Amino acid sequence: QVLLVESGGGVVQPGGSLRLSCAASGNIFVINTMGWYRQAPGQQRELVARKPARGPTRYADSVKGRFTISRDSAENTVVLHMNDLKPEDSAVYYCNLDQVLDPFGTWSHYWGQGTQVTVSS
Repeated sequence: QVLLVESGGGVVQPGGSLRLSCAASGNIFVINTMGWYRQAPGQQRELVARKPARGPTRYADSVKGRFTISRDSAENTVVLHMNDLKPEDSAVYYCNLDQVLDPFGTWSHYWGQGTQVTVSS
């Protein structure tokens, strides 16, 4: 089993910044991609940013230039730095691990429990 612990959500004014963090622990041999998704009320879950172990980082067009994703593969952590936040960024943000290989040779994917981000004046 793999446990994801998210932190860093909260309430911020427009133009403010937040940092989301996700730490993974458990039966992990390697993680291919770590990323963040978000879901606003009444809307589908959407990609915010994802960072594979190899290959280009991908951002949603709506966050390019404002959000930065980083990962520490040795510590199995992924961080989302969010700047110049806008009301439309308000959503529940979910950490995602894709193509996780455990020591027994099984591939899986995992979601965090979600953390609320609210941008409001």
